[in-house]
Amino acid sequence: MVGGGPGAFIGPVHRIAAELDGRIELVAGAFSQSAERSRAAGESYRIEPGRAYADYRTMLEAEKKRPDAIDFVSIVTPNHLHLPVAEAALGAGFPVMSDKPATATYAEAITLERAVRKSGLPYGLTHTYAGYALVREARALCAAGKLGKIRKFVVEYLQGWLSRPLEATTAGRKQAEWRTDPALNGPGGCIGDIGVHAFHLLEYVTGHEVTSLHAALRSVVEGRLVDDDCTVLVNVDNGASGVLMASQVAAGEGNGLRLRVYGEAGSLDWQQEDPNRLRIKWLDGPEEIRHAAGHYLGHDARAVARLPIGHPEGYLEAFAVLYREFADGLTAWQQEQPNPMPKTLPGITAGVRGMRFIDRAIESSHSKGWIDF
Repeated sequence: MVGGGPGAFIGPVHRIAAELDGRIELVAGAFSQSAERSRAAGESYRIEPGRAYADYRTMLEAEKKRPDAIDFVSIVTPNHLHLPVAEAALGAGFPVMSDKPATATYAEAITLERAVRKSGLPYGLTHTYAGYALVREARALCAAGKLGKIRKFVVEYLQGWLSRPLEATTAGRKQAEWRTDPALNGPGGCIGDIGVHAFHLLEYVTGHEVTSLHAALRSVVEGRLVDDDCTVLVNVDNGASGVLMASQVAAGEGNGLRLRVYGEAGSLDWQQEDPNRLRIKWLDGPEEIRHAAGHYLGHDARAVARLPIGHPEGYLEAFAVLYREFADGLTAWQQEQPNPMPKTLPGITAGVRGMRFIDRAIESSHSKGWIDF
């Protein structure tokens, strides 16, 4: 693991998720840009002291020489380090699993895509919400045409934690500071942190690609250097249109990711804060509520459920689904099987499209008009 040192949020999440199914074990890392803090993190993760490295380049060089070398690298750093760490890992011969977004900028994403293609190594991207069972069920319903032709969609991701200038305070400063610094986060603030999740969920579930958009990005909190509130009108490749909303200044909201998709015959509604229920409303029929792990669900949804119906599974389990699929793909790759990575696991293509979305949304907001994706 690169990143995930003291005070980190997403690093420990990656570690728990990766190890949940017993397929993966964290054995080495460069957890901080401070050698002392990296050692402290290594102790908290209970790895061998000699494998808590001072920096990621030292880690890669040392691990290449070990008979029990690491199998892949997990990147959980702020965005500005995603590209250099991924390039270094791929260049050293190690597959990569990265936190989203893929890079800090769209130009970097293109560079990373070339590096991934050139290396021929597996690359995965943790768009967490793709791991939920009922997101897989919604995706299958859309792919099978059960809703009829899709006409409309609304995807929203609302948080309130940045309603105050936390980056200028001591409380919560570590997480807020880098996310609101364009040099560390990239030029997209809210649009890059959570808007890209909403974008990925929209394309992942509907199976349709965005073709054009009209974005309005704002910095609501005085002095903030990146956007913290976003509204994007979106068209997709079948002619349908909809709205994508993302905000980190929606006071009182926690992690309010919600997707609604409307077709000719019916609609679906899934909410991340109530992830074990999928609501389906038919034009000429009663409303359904489908439950995670239900025996009536499709194969893709049943395949990722670990517990019987009525036993809630959430964020960590969804995250773990992606790591389990990466482990499956890595094993298949090691066995030289063709096309080893599962199609349900987001990869470099999703990473490039996500960065393109951020780039296009910023450009549209500056020009105050519609632009092609």
